[in-house]
Amino acid sequence: MEKTEDIDLIVNHPKKAINKLALPIIISNLFMVLNNIIDGVWVAGLGAGPLAAVGFVTPVFFAFVGFANGLGAGANSLIARYIGAEKYEDAENSAIHSIMLSIIITIISTILILLILKSLLVNMGASEVIGLALDYGYIVLGGVYSIFIPAMMSAIFRSQGEIKRASYPLMFTAIFNMILDPIFIYILNWGITGAAIATVLAATLPMIPMIYWMFIKQDSFLKIKMSEYKRDLKIYKDILVVGIPASLEQFIISFVSILMNYWLTILVGTIAVAAYTATWRLISVGLAPLIGIGVAGLTVGGAAYGARNYENMKTALNYGVKLGLISSIIICVVFFIFADPLSYIFSYSADSAILSQRVAEAIRILVFFLLLMPLGIMAGNLFQSMGKGTISLILTILRAFLLEVIFAGLFGFIFHLGDIGIYAGLVCGMATGSVVGYLYINYYLKKNRSYFK
Repeated sequence: MEKTEDIDLIVNHPKKAINKLALPIIISNLFMVLNNIIDGVWVAGLGAGPLAAVGFVTPVFFAFVGFANGLGAGANSLIARYIGAEKYEDAENSAIHSIMLSIIITIISTILILLILKSLLVNMGASEVIGLALDYGYIVLGGVYSIFIPAMMSAIFRSQGEIKRASYPLMFTAIFNMILDPIFIYILNWGITGAAIATVLAATLPMIPMIYWMFIKQDSFLKIKMSEYKRDLKIYKDILVVGIPASLEQFIISFVSILMNYWLTILVGTIAVAAYTATWRLISVGLAPLIGIGVAGLTVGGAAYGARNYENMKTALNYGVKLGLISSIIICVVFFIFADPLSYIFSYSADSAILSQRVAEAIRILVFFLLLMPLGIMAGNLFQSMGKGTISLILTILRAFLLEVIFAGLFGFIFHLGDIGIYAGLVCGMATGSVVGYLYINYYLKKNRSYFK
């Protein structure tokens, strides 16, 4: 197979590749974040109760998004490594297995979540708004096919440098949802149920062009022909070696979010959960570029590892960190200064006006969660790119499950700082864990330099 311009870029020009890959991902992520914010704005118009109900379902929803993205990271890593090593038939076979895996996981996940959702939400502390939470959750989580399958197709496109096909359908998911939300929530008067239907329908529509490009038009570097599927358990294993730890990382992050919701309920009440939920929708704006840069680093790092190119691996790490730090510093300054007007986005109605001060306070603390995050994101994604998903998982456990939880519990309960203490603890845990991750990947690369040419 003859190399395309995209393949040559990710193999031989790491800085240019990160720039090219990251920008469309960032744009699509920003649209997704904007959609998340607008979705919250429309729901906030229904009152603090519906917003809190969405807040309880959101961590579960994002756990599945994280699971899908984790599996996608496994596929992306494996395919990129095969492309870097110029094993193109293995790359195609891995892509076919990736699609099959996404279908299997979709079926299992849908059945499981519908069986346990009510008891899960009650145990999360959602009893006060359980009816609203179930109205929203059964629909949104019953449509997980619209999460898993596009995420896997996007990972396959991304692994071969076709970043527009990987990213733009996700952007249109956000656009469709922004259009459908007010129609379903207010014009059709379906309330929180309408928000859920809009979310699933908006994610389903962009699947159509992705399916067309991959299975009908077939003009990509890798040709995906499901009729040629021949089960190879080793390929599934290689995908899951990265995919499962990456998914578990997202589950841990979602668990921490669920735990913070529960702690906020104990310390303050559901009003604090509503404020925390609203604030994270805004903070997600700052996450979008960091995630985009990290995902670009995953593809470039996978190709560098497959080609055994040490310099490209180091370039991917340090250039990604540099771009991420510039982005996070700008976001921190802007959000800190404009915290008050930003808080009004979620407190424009009489029912939600009480949130304004709490959201502004939360923004001015939680925005610093982003400051050193690029160090941790690039470390984790590059470990995944090398097929070392377990190391990335351990770093996430250290940062989120241990440091963030310990600091949040310490400041919130032991020092009696309430919701402010929870927020400050999350910031301290993220900063400490990110620095540790960055130091360790530098040590790891130096120690294993003999692997590279």
